[in-house]
Amino acid sequence: MSTVNSFGSKDTLTVGSTDYEVFRIDKVAGYEKLPFSLKVLLENLLRTEDGKNVTEAHIRSLSSWVPSAEPDTEIQFTPARVVMQDFTGVPCIVDLATMREAVAELGGDPTKINPLAPAELVIDHSVIADLFGSADALERNVELEYERNGERYQFLRWGQSAFDDFKVVPPGTGIVHQVNIEHLARVTYTREVNGKTRAFPDTLVGTDSHTTMVNGLGVLGWGVGGIEAEAAMLGQPVSMLIPKVVGFKLSGSIPAGVTATDVVLTITQMLRWHGVVGKFVEFYGEGVGAVPLANRATIGNMSPEFGSTAAMFPIDDVTLDYLRLTGRSEEQVNLVEAYSKLQSLWHDPSVEPNYSEYLELDLGTVVPSIAGPKRPQDRVELTNAKSQFEIDLNNYASTDHSKVDAAVEGTFPASDPIGLTPQDEDSAHERSHSHPSHAPSTASKPTSVSVDGGDSFTIDHGAVAIAAITSCTNTSNPSVMLAAGLLARNAAAKGLKSKPWVKTTLAPGSKVVTDYYAKSGLDVSLEALGFYTVGYGCTTCIGNSGPLEDEISAAINENDLAVTAVLSGNRNFEGRINPDVKMNYLASPPLVIAYALAGSMNFDFGSDALGQDQDGNDVFLKDIWPDASEVQATIDSSIDRDMFIHEYAGVFDGDERWQNLSTPTGSTFEWDDESTYVRKPPYFDGMTMEITPVSSVTGARVLAKLGDSVTTDHISPAGSIKGDSPAGQYLTEHGIDRKDFNSYGSRRGNHEVMIRGTFANIRLRNQLLDGVEGGYTRDFTTPDAEQSFIYDAAQNYAAQNTPLVVLGGKEYGSGSSRDWAAKGTSLLGVKAVICESFERIHRSNLIGMGVLPLQFPEGQSWESLGLDGTESISISGVEELNDDRIPGTLHVVAEPTAHSPAGKLTVEFDAKLRIDTPGEADYYRNGGILQYVLRSLV
Repeated sequence: MSTVNSFGSKDTLTVGSTDYEVFRIDKVAGYEKLPFSLKVLLENLLRTEDGKNVTEAHIRSLSSWVPSAEPDTEIQFTPARVVMQDFTGVPCIVDLATMREAVAELGGDPTKINPLAPAELVIDHSVIADLFGSADALERNVELEYERNGERYQFLRWGQSAFDDFKVVPPGTGIVHQVNIEHLARVTYTREVNGKTRAFPDTLVGTDSHTTMVNGLGVLGWGVGGIEAEAAMLGQPVSMLIPKVVGFKLSGSIPAGVTATDVVLTITQMLRWHGVVGKFVEFYGEGVGAVPLANRATIGNMSPEFGSTAAMFPIDDVTLDYLRLTGRSEEQVNLVEAYSKLQSLWHDPSVEPNYSEYLELDLGTVVPSIAGPKRPQDRVELTNAKSQFEIDLNNYASTDHSKVDAAVEGTFPASDPIGLTPQDEDSAHERSHSHPSHAPSTASKPTSVSVDGGDSFTIDHGAVAIAAITSCTNTSNPSVMLAAGLLARNAAAKGLKSKPWVKTTLAPGSKVVTDYYAKSGLDVSLEALGFYTVGYGCTTCIGNSGPLEDEISAAINENDLAVTAVLSGNRNFEGRINPDVKMNYLASPPLVIAYALAGSMNFDFGSDALGQDQDGNDVFLKDIWPDASEVQATIDSSIDRDMFIHEYAGVFDGDERWQNLSTPTGSTFEWDDESTYVRKPPYFDGMTMEITPVSSVTGARVLAKLGDSVTTDHISPAGSIKGDSPAGQYLTEHGIDRKDFNSYGSRRGNHEVMIRGTFANIRLRNQLLDGVEGGYTRDFTTPDAEQSFIYDAAQNYAAQNTPLVVLGGKEYGSGSSRDWAAKGTSLLGVKAVICESFERIHRSNLIGMGVLPLQFPEGQSWESLGLDGTESISISGVEELNDDRIPGTLHVVAEPTAHSPAGKLTVEFDAKLRIDTPGEADYYRNGGILQYVLRSLV
């Protein structure tokens, strides 16, 4: 609550018959040329100025922002609300429930642990596409979802009743980010403060990295780890440096045959090449007004893929039209318009703000594209898809899987990457210098398969095993969803069918999609090709693709086939989509259907026929691709405001299954010692009000030595649990049948499963071992440093009180804002991660769990320094943090051990300490962010 008003910014805005208290940014000199996103932050500081955490000096620093300056000024950002999904939300509520007990044990009032910022959780990550290709797939998948997740859902229903200002959107409603833009987001927020209605920009943090989708609505927000979200829920501001802001100018218009997905893959590649980690991106220029809101949201959604903190669009008439279409009240729309114009948040293309850096894209240069086989930024022009697949196949169809990481990230030539061929891009796709374009393709392995005794068919390397229209990124966008439906209609009319080995799934992001498919009649065409609705949730994009047919899975694994998945999602990391699938590609929904018809990535849409029509004529993709004008006409005729009003009227009510769940009561949760889903975590065991001084790390061993682009999926997978893994063994020991293992994501409320699942991705390559994939390491507690599960080795180190470190490369921790990637790392006993560079959220999460994030000296790596992972590592200088100082570097000494090769020398270097703000230092000194908050509240 603001107690200071240094700039006299408090004022009244009257809209209709309602007066709103506002804090005007035009009272602060310099506001005019600030980028949109920094204007939002400026208002945030004016409204929360208290003379202590937010001061007049902070406000002046922001208003006098120097675009070219390196970020060095810390500010406190107080989001209006928090949004969560159930994978990350369940551990949040588990932690809050545990904090209530810890407060009581420390002599405080447990009901003090209550969201102070409104929080909304959407259950969307738990439905698995077990059943597909049939009319009852949706109903059966939902039944299985409740059978598997009943304990978790009971716990969340308890949380909804036990905590104030916490709401749950039940299963089967939609995907969190689509529900957010279609219903939860306000654009201009209101709240009663001291008897007055206060209006301010809608801002948020979310426990999913794709929270940035709401940036397309002009709402500033981004993904954080669950531990940061908990702190925000408990009233703690988000500590951040005033960022650089990259201006991205849009001009021109999208050509015929090009989709919003193609645009976003192009922008992702451009911005990842440019380098925007830790920066805000803003879209501006005359072209912005021509970008539909759904396309803006699609671009905003992919912000984590190009690495920025946020990817903002301004507020304009397009925003207002979308708010009206999606059922927001006219009073709310009028407030958004009046408030945005008062605060200079309304888009004026004639005014160009100051930006730190500039990029530009002529939308007319965008061409149809896909991205893969393992990173969203690895864009491939569709015309080159077959030839590039042949090159990439060498990395996946070889028995030497170490080749996959043989190529390192390179750079684009010093020119605009748009229009370059993959060969021009060279090693940016981790490709050509290691396996040049003239390299012979791996020999094919045609394999005959018959499912359920039916007709046999042949699959080979590159076979499309999964074709999934999935993920908030594209299911929120009617232009690509209806294009897919029209393409399906055209294909079915010509007698084309999906190939029998393709698992075809459709997972709409909200029930509105089903409504407009039904109104347009395109649901019939989609189902004719096997694309029946399997659930309203993330499904394939989060790894919940469900199993392949047994016979197909067996053929793939027995013959070591490198098969593919094509999905309209935002993530295609290794091991994420399905354990049987090695190569994953992102594509627009109509291209997903096209690949289901083709049946293989080894396919050229320009010259290869998809099949024959009833008259025996070859049918090519161009023959069934829908015209842009027909797509727009279908949008206009099949989508209306009443659909949104109807579907969101009872958004928090749920179906009979949800309403009939037995729900525990009481302000503290009654833990079940037999539960394998929800258990009380150990974070506060033995905690006291006094802080234990932090100390240097001595004699640590290397748990894992990892390469570039290690994602949070590698560190903490969300997908299936292998039976012979430590997590699988734990579940078996607790009486859980293999078929009921569910996924790591669904068991995030159980720390015992999640610790065992840390670094357990089946595609992880720990370079302490040669040519081994999976969650393994060398256990230096054994005489011969035997191969061991990472979890088992960590337990042995803990028994000897030996601290651990992890060595990594560039972009360590990219991907989802997965709090368990940091929690699991901490609970395994890792004291520091030393790498070349961090992705933003994971670095922050490590600090929030009491783990030191360190970077090798500029231009250095574990390889260049001669570290082989056998060393004993000590880190000195940590004690300076006890004196309220943040040392710029810590000294690292890596000494040879009995496991080191003969003649190995001691290596010393100064590692950069990536604790960037005083707030982060406070969290680390307290042992973590939750301990800091708990002590603050007591």
